[in-house]
Amino acid sequence: MDFKTSCRSKLMVGKTCLVTGATNGIGRVTALELAHMGADVLIAGRDPARCALTAADIREESGNPNVDFLVADLSSQEEVRRLAKEFKERRQRLDVLLNNAGAINISRRKSADGIEMTFALNHLSCFLLTNLLLDVLSASSPARVVNVASSVHEKAKIDLFDIHAPRRYSGFRAYSRSKLCNLLFTYELARRLEGTGVTANALHPGLVATNILTNNGILGRFLNILLGVRGISVEAGALTSVYAASSPELVGVSGKYLDKRQIVPSSFRSFDEAQAAALWELSASLTGLPSETPIPSTFSV
Repeated sequence: MDFKTSCRSKLMVGKTCLVTGATNGIGRVTALELAHMGADVLIAGRDPARCALTAADIREESGNPNVDFLVADLSSQEEVRRLAKEFKERRQRLDVLLNNAGAINISRRKSADGIEMTFALNHLSCFLLTNLLLDVLSASSPARVVNVASSVHEKAKIDLFDIHAPRRYSGFRAYSRSKLCNLLFTYELARRLEGTGVTANALHPGLVATNILTNNGILGRFLNILLGVRGISVEAGALTSVYAASSPELVGVSGKYLDKRQIVPSSFRSFDEAQAAALWELSASLTGLPSETPIPSTFSV
């Protein structure tokens, strides 16, 4: 069965999905497939023109008029808060939050909040946005949080005292570390959400031929070319995201890691509950959220 015929049932009619990082790559394909499946889809990206064009293209390609967009630079906590607020103003329910946005920064950069950029975008934005939307997710249960991680987390170690990476910065080390954070966050979130009807799972999309390195000058463009030669298509890379967001096989399944639409083990470090709790505490401190997670959430945005 090919990609299109495997995904395009009407499983998602009546469901609302928010997909971040959805103006290109696997995020765009995931949003398109969810639209084909009948979902009310909101895409999020940082470029207003690209967001508008992508939403229009998805509406046309899917024949689904219920595709809209929100604009935010998710590396900025202020904009994450605005995104959550605007989502709640537009929609009363949220069945699937798919945290797909992410980037690799070959050179060390800081976010608008003074935090190392890769950690800020790939982990903290996911942590903050999810927590800010927990109330609407809980009210819509059964609902799903899906975090796009990567198998590169297997090589990562985290030093929570060096989270801004001031020493010996490596873009790929920072990226792999942020992906381990995605796993630790997912598993801790699943523990905290047990019994609420909201599940949390993470996935590895595969080595995908995307433009994830575009904003890194000549070297980034060269590495993107290599990805294009060696990587799988964005359509194949989106399969597991679509599966995690929509499959009836995953009803009630939480705290799992998926690869090629199968539940697989993640690294032993990703199951360190003490480090997951410490990462949660640090993330809450850096984003100004309470360390406890009341359900339903009443966080102000």
